[in-house]
Formats: sequence, C-alpha cells, structure tokens
Amino acid sequence: MATLHGTLEDTVIHSSNLNDDVPLLLYLPPNYTPLSSYDVLICQDGKDYFQLGRIPRQMEKLMADYDVRETIIVGVPYPSVPERRERYHPEGKRSEAYRRFLAFELLPYLDEHYPTHPLPSARTLAGDSLAGTISFLTVLEYPTLFGQVIMHSPYVDQHVLNAAKNHSYTNSLSIYHVIGSEETVVQMTNGEEADFLTPNQELSHILKATPATYSFRVFEGNHTWTYWQKDLPHALKTMLPF
Repeated sequence: MATLHGTLEDTVIHSSNLNDDVPLLLYLPPNYTPLSSYDVLICQDGKDYFQLGRIPRQMEKLMADYDVRETIIVGVPYPSVPERRERYHPEGKRSEAYRRFLAFELLPYLDEHYPTHPLPSARTLAGDSLAGTISFLTVLEYPTLFGQVIMHSPYVDQHVLNAAKNHSYTNSLSIYHVIGSEETVVQMTNGEEADFLTPNQELSHILKATPATYSFRVFEGNHTWTYWQKDLPHALKTMLPF
C-alpha cells in the first residue's frame, strides 16, 4: 500500500505566560478534514522530533499499516539552549510558566483551530531528555487536560522523584518511558555530566507501583537521537494504537 503524505504547517502564537512569541510546527495527517476529530501529540524539543526523529514520516508509515490512529502532531521548538534549560528543567526559572503555556495557551489554541478530541486520553505530551522531564511534570500537574506522556531518556532529579511519589495516580494516566543502558555518563548542555540511568530506574520503580498504565524499557544505547528515532515507532504504537 502506498504511503499517503500529510501536510506540514508552521505558525506563531504569543504566550503571555512566557512573554514571548512561540513558533509551532504542525503536521496534519493524510485525508485530514475539519469534519472529523483527532488526537493531538505535542512534542517538546519539537524541531528535533520533526527533523532528527522524522516523526511525520514515521507516523505516516504506521498510519498506512493501521498501527496507529490519525493524529495531529505539534512541535514546539526551543529558542536557545539557555532558554531551553530555563523552560524545561524542573527547577528552571520559567518551568512553571512553560507548563502554564502548554495547559492554558497552546491547548486552547489547538482546540480552537483544529478538530481535536476534547479528552485527556487524546492528548499526549512527548519529549527527550529535559523535554521529557517537562512533559512528565506537566501531565502530573494537569491530569484533567493531558492524559498521556512519552519520555525518551528524561532528566530525573529529586524534584522529579518527589513529584512522582506525591502524585495521586489513576488508571486513566498512560506513561511511556525508555532509558539507554549506556546513559551512565551524559554530557548536559550546561557542561555538567550526570548519570541518567540510575535515577530513571528509580523513577520506574515508583511508577510501576501506581495504577497508571505504564510501559518501561531499557534500550541498548546512549543519550542520542540515533536510538530515540529507532524507538519512536514502538512508542507511537504503544500510546496511539489504531
């Protein structure tokens, strides 16, 4: 069966919470129509998911094989490396503002301009490294808005572990979580090195004990898109099954 191609769009919305204009990358699936309704997948580190992860083309192949349901994909790029850390790090100065942006500005914009399913289970946040961290924290903070999260090798510190321990989970929350076996020494953007594997395993022990639907895997590889790109089809089939 020939793979049909969707439509790529880009736009900019203003965020009062961030006091900044935020560019968006949008992918509309093949046969998109405003008369239907769609799941939404919002990717932090959006440019990386679109370019390095090749998520539009990967989704198209999966949709053509009826492995995943039709989904609108939204990529939210970061403006600079320092600003990325301020927005995504659990203790970043603009982390709370970024979470409010996702919940109270981006989501209403998407619901107004696109035919989206108005259910938490139809709204998935995704991210790699710190982008996975902020996606996870946003889902915990706003469980009535976002019901699913995909985490590729998230940064996990005590703040994240405490948030995971103190959350009141329900079986309506779905979490996909992977970490690489070689992620014991990861060079972070601030120049520091950190062990990602051990705290991610600790996080997995916490999440396995909750009623949430939880998928966890340690892949053979390191903290790069070489491995996250390969994992994307499995993540999408797990979280967005047809």
